[in-house]
Amino acid sequence: MSTTGANADPLATLASLPGVAASVESVRKAVDRVYGHRIMRRRSNEITGEAALRGSRGSAALSGADWALEEVRRRTDFSGDDEARVVGAALRLTAEAGELLSIWRQSPLRVLARLHLVAAAGDEDTVGRPRRDGEPVRETPAAGVAGPPLVGLPLPDAAEVEGRLDGLARLVIAGSSAPALVTAAIVHGEILALRPFGSHNGLVARAAERIVLIGSGLDPKSVCPPEVGHAEQGRAAYAAALDGYASGTPEGMAAWIAHCGRAVELGARESTAVCEALQRGAA
Repeated sequence: MSTTGANADPLATLASLPGVAASVESVRKAVDRVYGHRIMRRRSNEITGEAALRGSRGSAALSGADWALEEVRRRTDFSGDDEARVVGAALRLTAEAGELLSIWRQSPLRVLARLHLVAAAGDEDTVGRPRRDGEPVRETPAAGVAGPPLVGLPLPDAAEVEGRLDGLARLVIAGSSAPALVTAAIVHGEILALRPFGSHNGLVARAAERIVLIGSGLDPKSVCPPEVGHAEQGRAAYAAALDGYASGTPEGMAAWIAHCGRAVELGARESTAVCEALQRGAA
């Protein structure tokens, strides 16, 4: 995506695609409903904490560790098996995302490296750096996690990864007039399509999406976890929407942005339900 000349703000161009404005408006209304709830005025920290837990569970589910929420809540040790390590990585990333907001706009590549370091927990030699040609990519953090690879797209070579990551970083640093949903969707889609690291790419991509949504001011308290919505829509729909993103067509890009928008809406709906439960004294 060019950042010079007549197309100095390509993200704004994407925001003008058919259907995107409607998705943006629908997301805004969903987010506003959560923030307008009376429980948010008194117990927002509890809603943020619950959203973090549910978002981590959703991201882990997409990476092959589909645990019940209560199991995630109950566990304290996430080192015992492959699925536990996936869930532990998702929890660590969610916690880390809030600490990286101030760095993201100045150095997004540094943030991505940090996210991978946190997810991998130092378990591999390639941690915290983009892969080189010939290095394998595992779609899940551990080889024993069941299920087919989530991303079936051809794997870009190291030179393409480097160039596109640099372009993405320049877009983030330059800023855009595009709505937060558009920026978050493109960051998420680009990382997922590139798979720049040897592992954990899905977890890192979803954490980066969360960072954009929080840092943009759309969801400053992080109470609308998109990971919940991505998981609820299912792996097949997620992969199909990503294929649309990777196609580069206007229709495919718009469909991916809409998919991400629906994920935020579903995350907002989840937190609205938590607010209602707290109001009834049932949670």
